[in-house]
Amino acid sequence: MRIREFVIEKALLVSALSSVGMLGLIALFVFIEGTPIIAREGPISFLFGNTWAPTKGHFGIFPMILGSIWVTIGSLIIAGPLGVACAVFLVEIAPRRVADLMRPAIQLLAGIPSVVYGFVGIIVLVPLIRETLGGPGLSVLTATVILGVMVLPTVISISQDALEAVPNSYREGALALGLTQWQAISRVVLPAARGGITAALVLGMGRAIGETMAVIMVVGNAAKLPVSPLDPARTLTSNIALEMAYAAGEHREALFATGVVLFIFIMILNTLASLRAGRRGER
Repeated sequence: MRIREFVIEKALLVSALSSVGMLGLIALFVFIEGTPIIAREGPISFLFGNTWAPTKGHFGIFPMILGSIWVTIGSLIIAGPLGVACAVFLVEIAPRRVADLMRPAIQLLAGIPSVVYGFVGIIVLVPLIRETLGGPGLSVLTATVILGVMVLPTVISISQDALEAVPNSYREGALALGLTQWQAISRVVLPAARGGITAALVLGMGRAIGETMAVIMVVGNAAKLPVSPLDPARTLTSNIALEMAYAAGEHREALFATGVVLFIFIMILNTLASLRAGRRGER
């Protein structure tokens, strides 16, 4: 029996280490391919240059960084309040049967392929925004709405976990002191779950900044600085996906360098989420 447990333990350890090892190899490969051009161009010139013209030797990715920030923050403005409100409804207000019916539907949202979201964006949102607000329709705003819907399941599910982790004694104590249900939720439960909800928003941000296919289909893919939500833009991920097929030489290195910047963004967001979750655990 002990031998069996020992074998299972070691097999699980090897599986865990292999996952970490694969992540390390991917990171190493991307950094080896991408950092030489950052060193040649200079980090400031590469990160804050406004011109992306690989055939002319210009590799400024600031328009793509700004496009990624626009659509990421915009999607979070949509998904954050909606997702947290939905989680509060499911955990604190909805009858058990209703919550049990809604949860699989929300989880289904996460399973829909991103290309389907892109199709909905092209067929429904692009003409709607073009006719009502102006602009080409393929814009930051369209990508923001699509990404907001795609991020919702992440925000809802993690916020749900955070709210469910709040001990019932908190709710019972608040009600015993004469607070209404809404006052107990807003003044006791939500502050107690704040760390987990923040982690949900940060992870949702990571999901938004890493999305590629749906964004390519609706954002317009113009490598210029977006100054309005109705302007087309290009994100870091779409820049890599659109040009990697025919890139060579310095152009290819610049796309890997774009991946390095994206990788660092994702690592920062995941670290922030882990720190928030760690602080919540300590409390």
